[in-house]
Amino acid sequence: MHWFTEFPIPKSPSPISHNSKILSMGSCFAQSIGQKMLDSKLDILVNPFGTIFHPNALADLLEAGISGDQPDEDQITERDGLFFHYSAHSDLVGKSIEALMEKLTTRIEMTSGYLKTGTHLILTLGTAWVYEFKKTQTLVANCHKQPSDYFEKRLLGLNEMKMALENLFLKLSAFNPNLNIVLTVSPVRHIKDGIPENQLSKSLLRVLCAELEKDSENVSYFPAYEIMMDELRDYRFYKSDLVHPSEQAENYIWDKWAGAFFTPLTQKKVNQISKIKIELEHRPLNPGSEAHRQFLEKLLEKLERLQPEFDFSQEIDATSKTLEEL
Repeated sequence: MHWFTEFPIPKSPSPISHNSKILSMGSCFAQSIGQKMLDSKLDILVNPFGTIFHPNALADLLEAGISGDQPDEDQITERDGLFFHYSAHSDLVGKSIEALMEKLTTRIEMTSGYLKTGTHLILTLGTAWVYEFKKTQTLVANCHKQPSDYFEKRLLGLNEMKMALENLFLKLSAFNPNLNIVLTVSPVRHIKDGIPENQLSKSLLRVLCAELEKDSENVSYFPAYEIMMDELRDYRFYKSDLVHPSEQAENYIWDKWAGAFFTPLTQKKVNQISKIKIELEHRPLNPGSEAHRQFLEKLLEKLERLQPEFDFSQEIDATSKTLEEL
């Protein structure tokens, strides 16, 4: 008996390995999948500007990474003695304008490095609903809890989004011809916009991805949204907010991602690292027991064996310190 509809996901023609250099930007899925790859010791930069929800904001930030242009100070706003930039998430904050600008400049430089020498760019599109800052008539990535009458909310048109990303992809092609672009639509529903409005938004984003994939050889698509909506359509696969995928759902989508985008050798290594991570998180019943000492000694041997290939220096230091304290 089948309890859900499963669909095949084709293997990527440009798979990811531990030799790859990856930049993951966008909505919550970019953070989720990016963090799992980071935990798997892959070389990846995850959301250097924080969570970014709409495609045009992503295009602007990535173009800044290509050009190296400094962030516009006119886009800085202040709240409760802290300074934020309308092009970035509120996670990127400064106690002064100078401190914020320094952070933004550093993140742009980091982004530029990964774009210039990277192998993969993962872009997760969250919504087509945007807020336009009336004062400058520019789209913002985040309103930073400023008064609502500062902004006008609207839905991006398909051509408007397509033009922004097509222009970006042309510049990326010249900047790094070997960069592979992976598009995905976030499985997180933006229900604050309304259920019908969210569906309209996701539909536009899905068509956008299809058209960009059709027009570019180095662009592919991963169906994170479709997996959540069809294979995991039950509410038991959501967190208590009924919006974000649960840990179980995230792990299911991660397995699908690994199967589609990792080489067989990389999958083997990722599984190996995952088992090590579980052992590192083990909490013993009796920390002072001989059994726990033996467990730690075996764990240390595994870490040292993997160290020439992966950076486990922090884990080795922590495990060695624990052994010394026993």
